Amino acid sequence: MHISFKELRNIKHSLPTGSVAKIATQLNIEEQTVRNFFGAKKFEEGQVGAWHLQPGPDGGIMDIKDTTILDAARKILDEAQAGQRVESSDN
Repeated sequence: MHISFKELRNIKHSLPTGSVAKIATQLNIEEQTVRNFFGAKKFEEGQVGAWHLQPGPDGGIMDIKDTTILDAARKILDEAQAGQRVESSDN
């Protein structure tokens, strides 16, 4: 899968508080591994993300080999948006 680095960071920054821990728990991995997937560089504390960065616009193009973490993040965002729609329709 290809995604810009900027888009990947935007997804991470859009996640509700506590989402990194939630993803790590769900996938039984270290929180730092989740952070590294989204562009952090503390590889001594977690696994390296399963992606390769190609230079380009918006921080470059990410070639993501394993989308498991990204899929979990998108699911959290979808659930948060669904919750906001329910709250706004209740008003």
